[in-house]
Amino acid sequence: MEIMKKVSVKCELSWEDLKLNSDGMVPVIVQEDSTDEVLMLAYMNREAFETTLKLGKMTYWSRSRNELWTKGLTSGHVQFVKSLFIDCDNDTILAKVEQVGAACHTGNHSCFYREITL
Repeated sequence: MEIMKKVSVKCELSWEDLKLNSDGMVPVIVQEDSTDEVLMLAYMNREAFETTLKLGKMTYWSRSRNELWTKGLTSGHVQFVKSLFIDCDNDTILAKVEQVGAACHTGNHSCFYREITL
């Protein structure tokens, strides 16, 4: 698989159709398409949403770095968009992706690897 390939994604909704949080963003739940494993939660602003559709790779707004972040740009751990879903309130996106490498910055496949129940 070529990590640099560009495949735009067609979307039935526009940014204006989404209900944004108080920061002007929408949360994105990211799930492995082939296994349904939840990989991570991130946020998108308009630029991240439009870049995701244009590139076919998940792009987010990094709240900690205050910048656009295309997943895997530096690490090679890319998330190719397989499909995008919107919840019933139009305020959360579910992204089904093909994950290449680890989704978590710790090197784990998923960010949800620490169970807190006893």
